[in-house]
Amino acid sequence: MARRHSNYTRGTGCPVEAALEIIGAKWKGGVIYHLLEGELRFMEVQRRMPTVSPRILSKALRELEADGVIDRTVYPTVPPQVGYRLTPEGEALRAAVLSLREWGARRTPPVCALAAE
Repeated sequence: MARRHSNYTRGTGCPVEAALEIIGAKWKGGVIYHLLEGELRFMEVQRRMPTVSPRILSKALRELEADGVIDRTVYPTVPPQVGYRLTPEGEALRAAVLSLREWGARRTPPVCALAAE
């Protein structure tokens, strides 16, 4: 994990900073949200997040794996397939991610309203 700070021992907000350093990048929350349903292949994640480029999605997945939030499984098929799923540490984020989803839904217009414009 690329840390901005060498430690988080100062101040009461430090645990929040440490958590956001791991999951706070733009696309990581969406990846975690989609993996709440269970294991997904790379292309399944990409289909669910069509505005993220494959390169950036790969980077987010690698970082989440390095931080112990997701597991990566390579299946011995031709062509090789890779599956991603939440670790127990990632699963512990379920309530927080679902709360963020609810908060975001209240702050954004419904999709149908956008299509009607």
